[in-house]
Amino acid sequence: VQLQASGGGLVQAGGSLRLSCAASGRTFSSAGMGWFRQAPGKEREFVAAISRRGVSTSYVDSVKGRFTVSRDNARNTVTLQMNSLKPEDTAVYYCAATRSNYAISPNEYDYWGQGTLVTVSS
Repeated sequence: VQLQASGGGLVQAGGSLRLSCAASGRTFSSAGMGWFRQAPGKEREFVAAISRRGVSTSYVDSVKGRFTVSRDNARNTVTLQMNSLKPEDTAVYYCAATRSNYAISPNEYDYWGQGTLVTVSS
């Protein structure tokens, strides 16, 4: 599975961005998908995950109610809708795929995209 994330950019606090992750390969629908982020000087952090069929989702507490993860298995894409953005959301965002139904730990993910930068100004 190859992953290509896009949609990052510069936005003011309170604004919205929509990240997309396009996956190649026939195994997308059998992969749990996740979004992670890494801010400068910090460790990579779990943001959201979605199960193979999109039935189950999970979010880190700091984004609950603001971010929504979804997937379209017919189009091999997973998206992260980010609303009410805050300066502390500034980071490089990565999409990742796991052979598990879904996972929270980055150690359980097998494939990673290249990352897309999100910058939220105050």
